[in-house]
Amino acid sequence: MGRTNCNIMIALFWVALFYGCGGKSPDALQKKTTDANLPIVDLRKQDGMILIPSGILNMGGDNEQADPNEFPKHPVEISTFWMDETEVTNAQFSKFVKATGYQTVAERPVNWEEMKEALPPGTPKPPDSILQPGALVFHPTSQPVPFDDPSRWWTWTIGANWQHPEGPESTIHDKMNHPVVQIAWEDAREYAKWAGKRLPTEAEWEWAARGGQAETIYPWGNEQAGEGAPKANFWQGLFPYKNDLKDGYFTTAPVKSFPPNGYGLYDMAGNVWEWCSDWFDYDYYKKPVAVKANNKGPENAHNPNMPYQQEKVMRGGSFLCNEDYCSGYRNSRRMGSSPDTGLNHAGFRCVKDGK
Repeated sequence: MGRTNCNIMIALFWVALFYGCGGKSPDALQKKTTDANLPIVDLRKQDGMILIPSGILNMGGDNEQADPNEFPKHPVEISTFWMDETEVTNAQFSKFVKATGYQTVAERPVNWEEMKEALPPGTPKPPDSILQPGALVFHPTSQPVPFDDPSRWWTWTIGANWQHPEGPESTIHDKMNHPVVQIAWEDAREYAKWAGKRLPTEAEWEWAARGGQAETIYPWGNEQAGEGAPKANFWQGLFPYKNDLKDGYFTTAPVKSFPPNGYGLYDMAGNVWEWCSDWFDYDYYKKPVAVKANNKGPENAHNPNMPYQQEKVMRGGSFLCNEDYCSGYRNSRRMGSSPDTGLNHAGFRCVKDGK
């Protein structure tokens, strides 16, 4: 697979330097049980997975923070499925790599010929010294900055990967119960196959995040993220300059550090973004097929803001999200990212069909 991932950012950084800088109808679905009526009782747990009940998800934005791509709200029928109660940890991913010898995208050589296919025509090739295995790493800025240029806080770092998430000098030795990061979509897919599981669909993920509560903004309910006791691992303070660390963590937190949602799932908000199986289509919710039962998403990706890039869906937000920047920890918040993107705030969890 190609390295359009972080490499897109590499090339964009270089450009900046170079130039200066068959579904059922909604009516039919709405006659069935909705998420408002689900009892939050009798949770079933097996091998670290939670059985998520079937029902009808009213999918989409819940408040004025929602982006246009989160509307319109629409019903989606969901069948029972199992979901990992936590994000996949470093310990779990280590077992996979030890058993298979798998090499993640961030550990492989960069192929410029493949990478440039996802970049605007005429993008200059970065020097070979930069086109080395690595990934993007977050660094706080030295002062408040506008949000229009992510290269102010993301740095291409040679040697960064899942075992060295902040660069070659970093380690995960004391973070085996933290979510694995610097994971591309294809890395997550291969792990899921090995584990006898799969990645969740976007609809499954949102249904699970809501935890049996209808129309709530966050997995914990409607209380604002910054009010009361810490609810999740996210950025408190002025992003990307100053993190007040009210939740106790600057980067990832150990899984199960915060209370679970109504289904018993941990970190459905914050900590790390989580890959879904779907292609990201910015306008998908406006299409009749969006109400299809057990929706697996669009056949092709579409994002007018990233016309040269094919993207997969990510959900849940991360330790970098806050109310002013992305509010990624909202139940309905959507993000697209290149399938071979690895970042130190990106991970995943798995699901399997219910029985």
